[in-house]
Amino acid sequence: MKILFLSRWYPFPADNGARLRIFNLIKQLSVAHEVSLVSFTEADPDHASMRAWCVKVQSVPYRPFKPGSMRAIAGLLSPLPRSVIDTHSEAMQQTAAVEATRFKPDVVIASQSDMALYGLNTMAQSRILEELEVAIIRDLALQKGNWRTRLTWMKTSSYFQRILRGYDACSVVSEVEQANVMNLAPAGKPVEVIPNGVDVAACSRYAQKPAPDTLVYSGALTYHANFDAVDYFLREIMPLIQARRPNVRLFVTGKLEGVPVERLPQLPNVIFTGYLDDVKQKIVESWVTVVPLRVGGGTRLKILESLALGTPVVATSKGAEGLVLQAGRDVLIADSPQLFAERVIELLESQLLREQMSEAGRCAVIPYDWQAIGERMNAFVEHIARGA
Repeated sequence: MKILFLSRWYPFPADNGARLRIFNLIKQLSVAHEVSLVSFTEADPDHASMRAWCVKVQSVPYRPFKPGSMRAIAGLLSPLPRSVIDTHSEAMQQTAAVEATRFKPDVVIASQSDMALYGLNTMAQSRILEELEVAIIRDLALQKGNWRTRLTWMKTSSYFQRILRGYDACSVVSEVEQANVMNLAPAGKPVEVIPNGVDVAACSRYAQKPAPDTLVYSGALTYHANFDAVDYFLREIMPLIQARRPNVRLFVTGKLEGVPVERLPQLPNVIFTGYLDDVKQKIVESWVTVVPLRVGGGTRLKILESLALGTPVVATSKGAEGLVLQAGRDVLIADSPQLFAERVIELLESQLLREQMSEAGRCAVIPYDWQAIGERMNAFVEHIARGA
């Protein structure tokens, strides 16, 4: 079967959550099918690496959303979300349409909402909108409650309702997102849960070398949910931990370009590493991974990766949302600053607890291995293609 895969994120190197998912899904789809990739890119793309899994690879420069641009300001008067108007690329639309005409795909997969319009403008027997995420925009509207966020949610939910009519099916990463999308989708529209995964074998090759009293948060602060999580942790949780463990250090990994780090609380022993070529190494060097997320949807690759590497995790309920994990055994859950700090301190003070959770975590992520996730994705795509 021929699959045209349209991607907002260029999949290689797979150095953030979105790229990890896209890269591994393409890799698994290519086992049984021919995949042609058309992707946005924000840097010089490594086409040679992706050709190991794709019969053809093409890329188009991405136009980032600029809220102050003339197109974005004019978008205030449009029923479409401003980001859709401002980031729309004629080059992507033409490249995707031309490749669909040449390749004659059986299925077009548009990855994430950014690619939804381009998927509709391609010829194919069936179309799948992959990894639609609704919760982050809805949560922001509920959390902030101002006219701008409410207007954004109203426009975006209406846009998703219209877009979903043009797709044969949609995939999401969790049951929570499935319920969100089904509230917007036409009745009877297939909405399949294809969770995030982790390369269990690759993680097992890392040796545990944790330094005492080290915490890690892995995630680029360019993403609002990550910035909010780190701000919350530094403002309300880290001081409680430092009062009991004054030597504790927190490493925050991920890109910092354009991030207003100066707006975050300035605490001692907080290290912003910037982009790391291998974030796994920093995780195995830490005693605890903290995931104090308060907004967003999906399932957290940072949790799966930490558990597969054997590093215990303390998370909020929102942070662990969508993952089938047993609280207290596989992961520690805490939704107040005081309880979150207590759970972290428990791990810092007990080698036995760290060892028990490390072993439990490695076992818990086995069903999330990318090969198993890929089999589910292949079955879903083939089912939709047969139905079309």
